[in-house]
Amino acid sequence: MLVENPNMGAGAAARRSVPRRGIRVAAVAAVPVLLLVLQGVAVWRGYEGPLTSLARDYVGTPKSMTVPWAGLILALVGISARRRVIAFGAAVVIDLAFAGARVLMGGPFTVGNGPVLVLTALALVAWLRWTGIERRDALHAAALGALLVLATKVGDVWLHITADVRPQVLDQYVMLADHALGDPAWVMGRVLETLGPLPDAVLHWVYIELPAAAIVVAVWQLRSVVTAGRWPNHYLVRTFLVLGLVGPLVYILFPVVGPIFAYGVDGNGFQLGNFWPNVVPPLDRAPEAIAFDSFSPRNCMPSMHTAWALALFLHTRRNADGSLAPTWLRWGGMFWLLCTLAATLGFGYHYGVDLVAGAVLCLTVESALREPERGWGWFRIRLVAGGAMVLVTLLLGYRYLAVHMADYPVVAGSIVSALLAALAAGFHATWFARRRADRPAEPAAATLPAESAEAVTATADPLDTTVVGPDGITADPVRPRVR
Repeated sequence: MLVENPNMGAGAAARRSVPRRGIRVAAVAAVPVLLLVLQGVAVWRGYEGPLTSLARDYVGTPKSMTVPWAGLILALVGISARRRVIAFGAAVVIDLAFAGARVLMGGPFTVGNGPVLVLTALALVAWLRWTGIERRDALHAAALGALLVLATKVGDVWLHITADVRPQVLDQYVMLADHALGDPAWVMGRVLETLGPLPDAVLHWVYIELPAAAIVVAVWQLRSVVTAGRWPNHYLVRTFLVLGLVGPLVYILFPVVGPIFAYGVDGNGFQLGNFWPNVVPPLDRAPEAIAFDSFSPRNCMPSMHTAWALALFLHTRRNADGSLAPTWLRWGGMFWLLCTLAATLGFGYHYGVDLVAGAVLCLTVESALREPERGWGWFRIRLVAGGAMVLVTLLLGYRYLAVHMADYPVVAGSIVSALLAALAAGFHATWFARRRADRPAEPAAATLPAESAEAVTATADPLDTTVVGPDGITADPVRPRVR
């Protein structure tokens, strides 16, 4: 192929890589700064900070058993199978040693030290001893695993901060708005009471172990990183992390504690009554912000469990090439989403309108991140901007039109449902229907006569060097992807 300047593509790629590299360096530098700031706030306010919690993961009693192992398993996708076995085995041995010593000293039997230590060692070995693609893939995967662990530490502190900076909550407004959806938290609460202990135990397990399900999906998506030599353009971990950055900001703007706290037995004396789940409270047409305790997180609006579970569901529909994902993965994603929705309502952690806001947030963030190779055309802008507008509209409606929503539940509930349905329809048409329309074109292209094939080649853009692999992942021979 003839071009005017053979070096133009490489030079432009080098110039384009500078800002991207600078952004990544800034992001890496921001992590320790954020941890130090939050640690200072935690010490000042008297609760456990992220660095203290991290130290416990290394040499003390880990706060979570699942998250450290999830982080390590995610990090293992970036190394060879032999090294995976060695790293995993080392983590198991270390974990058992720590757990045994802890039990002998009268402490609880828990795990989590081994994977954190091995994850750290893996990152150091890759950084100091390995080179080339091997080093890059290992550090990329280790960074994802470490971010998963650190994100939980940051999230724990942020929940304390929400209670500190928002002493009053808006549950009365949300309760009125939720009446437009038929008070689903009360309905599901009574359903779970009727079903008995087994469904309750299953839903509790699903609700708590959402990170474990996410890791299963992420490992499936990233299983070919080492053998293929390149990373997918988009995968579940990216959506999870961005949702975790954006969603909790709304907690400060719209503080809500949930039915079981504001209207149930877990209100620590601040509840408006012990209504949930057996009795729907009488409608108060003069709602106001109510003072609440200083330690219950204001983390209901939006429902991040709903946002994350919906993201997991979306990422279990299809493979990177647009083909259907395996049956077990699709059914697993459906199961986790439905159980998470039932748990968030049935345990009194959320109102129905929280779930709607969480779903809107997920579809908006996923639209911003999905298929980055397609760029930022009108197809993406309208979804992201539309989703943001829907979320803002919902929050304003819950706050300032709550009484009207309770007085006209059919109209208000229809509007809320229609807004979510419209966004979901646009999302499906943009990201899923297009994939189905594109796939049948491949066999037709293979049967073109020679003259037609030459015509297509002649009219193609001679500067378009994009190569699409058999797995649907794009690569650029002129500009290698920066990881």
